[in-house]
Amino acid sequence: MRTPDGKPPPADPDAAQWRRMRFKGHKVWLALEADGRPRQRDGRVLIKYQPDQPYEYWVHPAKVRPLEEATAPAAPGPPPPTAAPRGKPVRPEAPRSTPEPVWVYTDGAALGNPGPAGIGVVLRFAGQVLEISRYIGIATNNVAELEAIRWGLEALTRRDRPVRVCTDSGYAHGLLALGWKAHRNADRVEALRRLAGEFADLQFIKVRGHAGDALNERADQLATQAARAGGR
Repeated sequence: MRTPDGKPPPADPDAAQWRRMRFKGHKVWLALEADGRPRQRDGRVLIKYQPDQPYEYWVHPAKVRPLEEATAPAAPGPPPPTAAPRGKPVRPEAPRSTPEPVWVYTDGAALGNPGPAGIGVVLRFAGQVLEISRYIGIATNNVAELEAIRWGLEALTRRDRPVRVCTDSGYAHGLLALGWKAHRNADRVEALRRLAGEFADLQFIKVRGHAGDALNERADQLATQAARAGGR
């Protein structure tokens, strides 16, 4: 329950207080100690998507931002010029370009659900494409979808670049982007969330399956091929 102003109800002195913040584009609640500092454990802070829900997440504090940062008005007037050594002209700084993201298309397939299962991953960056196709044994389709995302993320050696993971699985997208509670595969989901937390800029994007997206179709082919090959 919440108070009429939208804030969480007051708690006992030993319980966490909550502040509205932003995490990866989503509004969340940040747990605070009695002195107003964020609650921390092992260098991470505690958040919830809803304060009255039982599940919670420990995330890197740098990824939790105040809501005001997204809507703060720009300061009036141009910034003052930077002083330069005498005799040398002042050159304006070139605008900084946004780093190109790594695109990761993933898909999983299970023949029989559960049955022989495979994963397919297509990674694209700077005009280069890498494909992954692996048989993962007997599994459900949902497990294959999660495993495909894990294989895709673990294939990235640099985790400071922007990464965009595209999946046609509503199950995987809900767990990793919308904060769904994992009623099944809880350990697998938690490990995947920890892996995702190692990336500086990671977003999960839901795409429509079999809708003409070439990279999504290719990931589906790779997953199906792996499942069929393993089944034989």
